[in-house]
Amino acid sequence: MKITWLGHSAFHLETATAKILIDPFFTGNPAFDEATRKDAAAGLTHILLTHGHGDHVGDTIKLAQETGATVLANADLAAWLGKKGVSKLDMGNTGGTVHFDGFSATFTQALHSSAQVTEDGTSHSLGSANGLVLHFEDEPTVYHMGDTDIFSDMALIRELHEPEIGLMPIGDRFTMGGAVAALACQRYFGFETVIPCHYASFPIVDQTADKFVAGMEGAQAKVAVATVGKGLSF
Repeated sequence: MKITWLGHSAFHLETATAKILIDPFFTGNPAFDEATRKDAAAGLTHILLTHGHGDHVGDTIKLAQETGATVLANADLAAWLGKKGVSKLDMGNTGGTVHFDGFSATFTQALHSSAQVTEDGTSHSLGSANGLVLHFEDEPTVYHMGDTDIFSDMALIRELHEPEIGLMPIGDRFTMGGAVAALACQRYFGFETVIPCHYASFPIVDQTADKFVAGMEGAQAKVAVATVGKGLSF
């Protein structure tokens, strides 16, 4: 498996059977390297969304129309995307699992919100905020937490899914900050590797992963502070 951070909470996962984008926020993301856009879209099979905020839905509509990739989102967000011209949609909701060729995706709880305000000033509720646990055949299990604070039922997510790789928001203000994210890792999970995200993208979130790295000192899990556009192999 190859995992590439594309800035903010956007990730590209490549396995033997799938090429997946999670929360593909490209346009307007100052941390995203536009030179990698072509590579991120090439051969794309799936787009997975944790919730409906613009910095996570991102370029989903355009990418889905250009590539024919299947989009997975919660039921409310999927219905909204269908009205926006996305034709290949799969939907689920908290606790549910959707099976694809070579992997499955389970919607977990996240402590966050999920809505968008359209050009006419109308606020559209787009279902629950979620995390996604991805189980692969012969590949590590990956947990993208979406946007969330710490919550004690993270212990149940570990018990149910035993994720080996965590993609964890650490930037504070809209999600848990680095110190709290480190506490979540150490108290509730047994990750082999954690890749921090949702930082260094906008001035009002933390610009480095330093607080998280400091909080993970002595932890069992390896912290992989990724470089945007540079893949990590597992």
